[in-house]
Amino acid sequence: MLFYKTYKHSSSWEWVVFIHGAGGSSAVWHKQIRDFRKDFNLLLIDLRGHGKSAESIRNIWKEEYTFPAVTKDIIEVLDHLKIPPAHFMGVSLGTILARQLAEMEPHRVSSLVMAGAITRLNITSRVLVYLGNAFKSVVPYMWLYSLFAWIIMPRRHHAESRNLFIREAQRLCQKEFIRWFKMTKDINPVLRYFKEKDLAIPTLYIMGEEDIMFLEPVKKIVKEHKLSLLKIVKACGHVVNVEQAEKFNQLSLEFLRNLNQPHQNSFVH
Repeated sequence: MLFYKTYKHSSSWEWVVFIHGAGGSSAVWHKQIRDFRKDFNLLLIDLRGHGKSAESIRNIWKEEYTFPAVTKDIIEVLDHLKIPPAHFMGVSLGTILARQLAEMEPHRVSSLVMAGAITRLNITSRVLVYLGNAFKSVVPYMWLYSLFAWIIMPRRHHAESRNLFIREAQRLCQKEFIRWFKMTKDINPVLRYFKEKDLAIPTLYIMGEEDIMFLEPVKKIVKEHKLSLLKIVKACGHVVNVEQAEKFNQLSLEFLRNLNQPHQNSFVH
């Protein structure tokens, strides 16, 4: 089973489940724990091959790496802990997994909070994926990962989130990186399907205004999905929850608290 960590609340029955991105770990959520644990039970998971899950004997997964297979790892933890329907929070590629889980088992998902959401690959990101697939077996993976991190998070004030992802990616081995990178071939078909199908689950997208690769597609999907809301954070790049943690926490908690209010629909749309 994946490595996970829980923070139990003394009286709340509500859970927030945090899903990190590729090459990261649950450490990317360290600035959320203090604020969110005041109101919710928290579950933080390290995806297969990442963080402390990389230390597992079962790290040598035999089956092919696909979005449904990796999502089943998360569901296994939810079943083990008997987690009731919860709020799911994803960052970067973790937003695809959160949406995949909502697709596979919608009864488990009360709401979605998507930070730096990936809803479509633009020309730049498609070129990056193509180059990565072409060179993934011959170039040291940290060269590729560092290059991608710099392209996605190029500005000086993106340094903290960029360095965090690069540092956490160093826990991966070359084979594990290749397994994950092979999943990129499935991204566009998966995202196209997600765009066409509205699950009608309350969803908050929180995007940095400097997230040049992923912001514009999110604007389009929010117009088409009726229970979706977009908040754009100024002077912020891709990893909103690290770069602008205070603002991210404020927006997320406001969204989650409003879900329990009678006027929730006016907030969401």
